[in-house]
Amino acid sequence: MFIMWFANFFVAASATMVLPFLSLFIETFGNYSDSYVQRWSGFIFGITFLTAFLVSPIWGRIGDKYGYKPILLLTGSGIATSILLMSFVDSVHGLFILRMLMGLVTGFIPTSMALISSQTSKEIAGRTLGTLQTGTVSGGLLGPLLGGMLADSFGFTYTFFITAGVIYLAVLLVAFGIKEKKKQPKNSKEKNYSRKEVLAYIVQKPMLLKIMLLSLLIQAANFSIQPLLTLYVGELTGAANLALLAGFAFSATGFGNLLASRNWGKLGDRIGYEKVIVLLMFLSSLLFIPQALSTSLWQLVLFRFLFGMVVGGLIPCMTAYIRSAAPLSMQGEVLGYNVSFRFLGNVIGPAMGGLISSYYSISTVFYVTSFIFLCSGIILLYGITHPERAEKTAESSN
Repeated sequence: MFIMWFANFFVAASATMVLPFLSLFIETFGNYSDSYVQRWSGFIFGITFLTAFLVSPIWGRIGDKYGYKPILLLTGSGIATSILLMSFVDSVHGLFILRMLMGLVTGFIPTSMALISSQTSKEIAGRTLGTLQTGTVSGGLLGPLLGGMLADSFGFTYTFFITAGVIYLAVLLVAFGIKEKKKQPKNSKEKNYSRKEVLAYIVQKPMLLKIMLLSLLIQAANFSIQPLLTLYVGELTGAANLALLAGFAFSATGFGNLLASRNWGKLGDRIGYEKVIVLLMFLSSLLFIPQALSTSLWQLVLFRFLFGMVVGGLIPCMTAYIRSAAPLSMQGEVLGYNVSFRFLGNVIGPAMGGLISSYYSISTVFYVTSFIFLCSGIILLYGITHPERAEKTAESSN
């Protein structure tokens, strides 16, 4: 756990270094309109997750069969190499292609969660995954700040070199510090499931399927504003050191996430993960509205911090619920499908945010995001309060 915490910290910090200046980096390729930059910021940000959406179940299935450590080494090295090559790109389309190829090997952090989850008892899964999540969000906290400072001080190319180097360091940490213990099912006769049987199992479990579908909606909502946040900070401040100030806005969410994610996981262990998820979605919906109404940077940072305290519990609680609902021999593949839904949301969100902002305004994206979180919470609450109807629907569909 200790080594994976630091590995996740390094990968998350390195990956988020580029977020504050992605839209600014696009502007260096040519004299583009604001709407063009906004659209392509969304497309370039999201294409990585589109390709990841397609391959995540494959990584999960391989992990179930051969172990998760080889996948961690492969995906970590691939991410680092992709980011290193971005330092040489000189066009929007070249950056788009590199981000697309990066998606084929994206999945270090979800795989690390699957690794820890597979070797943790169900009774403390939420607390353990919440602790691991603090490593991710701690890296997310420092990454944007460091990336913003490096970009303002030394330029984009140097920042890409540093980012790749830190991820290579995380790969070495896993290679020499992690010994994966292949956990055997308690029932030695438990069979290996085919892909068709895994999909059938998911469909036959209404709450499990609902959690996975809501992962898509939540990620779409959360990521709709990510590639536009730097531009939004520019509208509020008009300052010259924009990458650094945007780093503060990004890091505020990570700092709130760091403080609260483990406690949300512990609460889920005690009262039920699905109940905590409903509460977090309603609170997330509420906290997006004041972000749209912010008139200064400090107001935006404050509400991003409060939002981070809430949203930090969603991923560990969802992962822990899936961990408790799926048989051991298919957990990696089921978690892989859940990651695919999340990655698809990562695609839809930035593209949706870019299109909405280009036709209306960036503040409109916050309102749409709030509405998505609200609808997601209502859907899950209905599933909890009317489980018998969900079961009948699942039976009739088979």
